[in-house]
Amino acid sequence: MTGEIYLPAFFVKQKFAMTTNRYEVWAANPDGSFGQLMAVAQQKRLAFKEEVTFYSDESKSRAVFSFKARKKLDLNAGYDVLDERGQALGFFRKDFGKSLLRSTFHLEGPGYQGVGQERSQAVALIRRFTDIPFLPIHFDFTSPQGTLLQVERQSSVRDKYTVTVPHAAVDFRVAAAIAVGLDALMQR
Repeated sequence: MTGEIYLPAFFVKQKFAMTTNRYEVWAANPDGSFGQLMAVAQQKRLAFKEEVTFYSDESKSRAVFSFKARKKLDLNAGYDVLDERGQALGFFRKDFGKSLLRSTFHLEGPGYQGVGQERSQAVALIRRFTDIPFLPIHFDFTSPQGTLLQVERQSSVRDKYTVTVPHAAVDFRVAAAIAVGLDALMQR
C-alpha cells in the first residue's frame, strides 16, 4: 500500500486469541456486505509501549501499516499512524481529562484535524459504572469542515465495528488505526 488510500466504509472484527488482540479489517460492499480483506491487525497484550501492526493477510508476511505510541505509559498518549515504510500518515491521541466521563480522542492528518467523542453521554456513563456487556458504542469524529469519520460498535459476542468515512482526505489506514485503537486502547 502506497500513496493515499480512501475507503468510504469498512468493518473491523475482533478475533479471539489468548495472548493478543487480533482484528480483521474488511472493505464494505455497496450493499453493506463484507468485501475484500484489507488488513489483519495484532496487538500484544500488556505491552509497555503500545504498537499495533496491520498485515496484508493472515500469513502476516507483509506489514502494511501500524500505529505506535510516542511515549511509554502516558495517559494522554499520542499515536503515530505509519505506512509500511515508517512514514507518518496521521496522528491520534486520547484526551484523558475529557475521557473521564466520555471518551474523547483528537485526530490529525494531512489537511484535517478533528475531535472524536462517544455519541451518547448516557452510554458512556453506563460503561464506566456497570459491567453490562455488548453495549453499542458510537464515536463521531468531526472538524469545522464536517464529519471526518464515524465508528459504530455493533452488539455482539466479539466486537464488530462499522466505520464510515465521509471525508475523502482521511486515509483508510488512519481510519482503520483509529477503529482498532478505540477497541484496544479502551481495553475492550
